[in-house]
Amino acid sequence: MPRHAAVSLHNVSLTLTGAAGPVNILKGVSLAADPGERLALVGPSGSGKSSLLALIAGLERPTAGTIAVAGQDLGALDEDGLARFRRRRIGIVFQAFHLIPTMTAAENVALPLELAGARDAGSRADAALAAVGLWPRRGHHPLELSGGEQQRVALARAIVGEPALLLADEPTGNLDSATGTEIADLLFALADRTEATLVIVTHNQALATRCLRTLHLDDGRIVDGKVD
Repeated sequence: MPRHAAVSLHNVSLTLTGAAGPVNILKGVSLAADPGERLALVGPSGSGKSSLLALIAGLERPTAGTIAVAGQDLGALDEDGLARFRRRRIGIVFQAFHLIPTMTAAENVALPLELAGARDAGSRADAALAAVGLWPRRGHHPLELSGGEQQRVALARAIVGEPALLLADEPTGNLDSATGTEIADLLFALADRTEATLVIVTHNQALATRCLRTLHLDDGRIVDGKVD
């Protein structure tokens, strides 16, 4: 693996246990992404793509194997440490937006900075909303915004801390084709501006082809693409 990989996974497995018994979600996955790389994860539904992204984000713990982001072994961090690391180094964009409905757009974007104790959270949130073209809507609540506008707010929240790693899970999946293209353009532009490594889970082949590299997952394994 590259010595200074932005993301590195070695022999990572994930097994979840339910009422029907254990289910092997990921099976010995190894990969690496260089700083500033654009990497797409594609594959059929149930192949493990979103679970893999959750592991990289530290939202799930692997059953086996090691995961490092920007040289930090995620397995060495407790839950509080993982939360602090995410706030400093990782931005996440979800398909379902995950905005807090009782907060305005500006408050949603400022929230991770406020949790980190930043005194300039408000002004930085305004700047992030301006970067996604939504500063005039800063006082609106999520239900007062269109789907595309809500995803722009989610993008602003993801990049407001200028993360080294930007993760996107089906970022255009809930949007019509034209709006999805606008969001994709914005996602890549923001990653370029902040020089963030970008990892995208997507079923959208056009979106995947915009990345420098594509890894194909099937049945919890990488079956195609360059594996380090």
